[in-house]
Amino acid sequence: MTSTTQTVCPSCGGPISDADHFCEACGAELAPVATPATPAIDTDTEPTVELNPAAAHGAEAAPGPCRSCGGAISSDGYCETCGTKATKARDHFSEQPAPWVAAVCDRGIRHSRNEDAAAIAADPEPGSRALLVVCDGVSSSLDSDVASLAAARAARDVLAAGHAQGMGTESSRNSAVIARLKAAADAASDAVLENTSPDSPNPASCTFVAAVLEGDLLVAGVVGDSRAYWFPDNAEAVALTVDDSWAAELIATGVPRHEAESGPQGHAITRWLGKDAPDHTPRTTSLKVAGPGWLVVCSDGLWNYCSEAAPLAELVRQTAAANGDEPLATASALVDWANTQGGQDNITVALARI
Repeated sequence: MTSTTQTVCPSCGGPISDADHFCEACGAELAPVATPATPAIDTDTEPTVELNPAAAHGAEAAPGPCRSCGGAISSDGYCETCGTKATKARDHFSEQPAPWVAAVCDRGIRHSRNEDAAAIAADPEPGSRALLVVCDGVSSSLDSDVASLAAARAARDVLAAGHAQGMGTESSRNSAVIARLKAAADAASDAVLENTSPDSPNPASCTFVAAVLEGDLLVAGVVGDSRAYWFPDNAEAVALTVDDSWAAELIATGVPRHEAESGPQGHAITRWLGKDAPDHTPRTTSLKVAGPGWLVVCSDGLWNYCSEAAPLAELVRQTAAANGDEPLATASALVDWANTQGGQDNITVALARI
């Protein structure tokens, strides 16, 4: 499938295409944007344990230590110390583009493959600029593991293409970031379609959530039931997104959260990315960051076990304190915690320490 790539103007956030030389909204000259190179994850081979794509841009996958004992993995794909077979690179990988931002994506215990995906980017200075994207493939659809990873990376690349500054006012800056986030969702949707066979009886599909931090402005957008949260150190925890799900609709009518989310349709989503999706425009939320805290973007593999914002914030804070407030170690520990709760689903945790 071929199409003209849609992105946004780095000056004002207006929609542009790869064929444009000037932005129609603000007139800014548009320089060609080089898409960051990202390594492919082979979903069929098994010798590597973990993929840490050197900030998700350009490193080759390298065999990591055994996840059971920490021993070296031999060329035959088994641990030289304990003999445990190494997992596929797609089953467990991490990204850390800057010391203050990281993500860990894991297959969990019960699923046979990892249909979650994460793609993140960040500027070096803590609290300056971070882009966190999580996509969760729908288990009942074909090739959702391939589609979710392609979608997350496509969205991340659009978000990373330029800073949306608007026309110099706070409202225009917010509008520019929202426009860029919607363009990222368009790119994610296109990536899913490009990884769907035209005659597939059950086309690939996935959820989408992204959070964009631009200085003191935080914008999140969602399609489906992956989530974004803001957990300030000295203020009330904030759920930045509302699920597109039957459970969320029941909660809105007054049904208790635990009852709605544990019911037979608790995880039935009402919007998604894919060929049969009714609408993939993300619902967005914006807020001003007034102090330090944790930005969390995750799949339902984590929040299944701790859905309310306040207790999840406490879990994140306690886990972070036990890991020296280091984002990669904290994200990994949160994944481990979800696995100890049962690991019923794939688990993805993306964090930014602001």
